[in-house]
Amino acid sequence: MDAVNDTQSGSSTSETNRVYGELRDRIISGRIPPGERLKVETLKAALNVGASPIREALSLLTSDQLVERIDRRGFRAAKAGADHFAEILRLRCALEDLALRESIEKGDDRWEEELVLSHHRLARADRTEIAGFEEKHKAFHMMLLSACGSPILLKFCSQLYDLNIRYRYLAKSAVSYAKRDIAKEHAEILEAVVSRDAETASARLMAHYRKTGDFLSGILKKDGSFTD
Repeated sequence: MDAVNDTQSGSSTSETNRVYGELRDRIISGRIPPGERLKVETLKAALNVGASPIREALSLLTSDQLVERIDRRGFRAAKAGADHFAEILRLRCALEDLALRESIEKGDDRWEEELVLSHHRLARADRTEIAGFEEKHKAFHMMLLSACGSPILLKFCSQLYDLNIRYRYLAKSAVSYAKRDIAKEHAEILEAVVSRDAETASARLMAHYRKTGDFLSGILKKDGSFTD
């Protein structure tokens, strides 16, 4: 009986993780737009799964700030807006500055090697393959911070990354980085980190974020929509 229960429990966890991952990707990528009502019955049909994994996944996404609970049983995709984006950028810069400096101080040779490898994968990634590129992009940015020694800090940084990247997806064709050499910015950040120059590394990382933030803020309306 215990073996059967363990199997059922494992299956339920697997289904919850699958639904969580699918809904998370849809919300971050903008396929589920900000403010859209997330009805359990509709999601059951769309994801071919029972109600329990959906409710559990929605609760997890609420903790991630990607979903909002609007009443005792209702959910919607988190809203977007200029003030919300500004708060995300401010917190991201503050927390990642702390995490980066601690990583540079504490990181060993193994961390440095993994960081260089992560950058190599990012540099070779095809930007037209958006999902694959974004996976490698996040991997590089989180690897910069990974030696900080604080799992809680890393969790917050990862969460803020996802909230930030959602706005880039929502901007869609409005976003153009034609005047920026993003690859060079990444390489210069790496160079300063490998040199263990915390001041320069932090300045370059913050400038990297604020350039994107300034651009998105310039085309982001109060209601979360973007100008053409």
